[in-house]
Amino acid sequence: MAPDLREFVRDVPDFPKPGILFRDLTPLMRDPDGWQEVIRQLTSVCERLQPDLIVGIESRGFIVGTALATAVQLGFVPVRKPGKLPGTVTGVDYALEYGSDRLEIHSDALADGSKVLIIDDLLATGGTAAACAELVAAAGGQLCGFGFVAELAALEGRRKLPDDQPVESLIIYS
Repeated sequence: MAPDLREFVRDVPDFPKPGILFRDLTPLMRDPDGWQEVIRQLTSVCERLQPDLIVGIESRGFIVGTALATAVQLGFVPVRKPGKLPGTVTGVDYALEYGSDRLEIHSDALADGSKVLIIDDLLATGGTAAACAELVAAAGGQLCGFGFVAELAALEGRRKLPDDQPVESLIIYS
């Protein structure tokens, strides 16, 4: 019987500021059975969507994405904050609740038109994942969907993602 992934998530009240309930996935990553179940379920997503590459969003998307890419024997492409990748990059600026941020990818990483699955640990407001989808298109890739370990549904992050793309979350908090 598969383990219930929620059992491995720690709730941390008032982090990073009062009134926020932080869903800490690190206990899930620490537990071999829980982590294997995450990768098993995301492998099933890959089997359905048939990506050529996994794209992971800095930083916890690197942890989930590289483990998944290894399990399904696909390449991994990092999407990073500005100034972290050497060489020529393609970037996209996006709005945050207060201010803006930027994501970058190597300009040649998706130049062959690869189908990519965007992976991250958590879908919250959706701004970063939506910006990553925009970045994938700008770099020449073809998006085939999104995969998240957890989703905070009350924040309606799915609404910011492209309507024509599947969004798979293993744990959904309402």
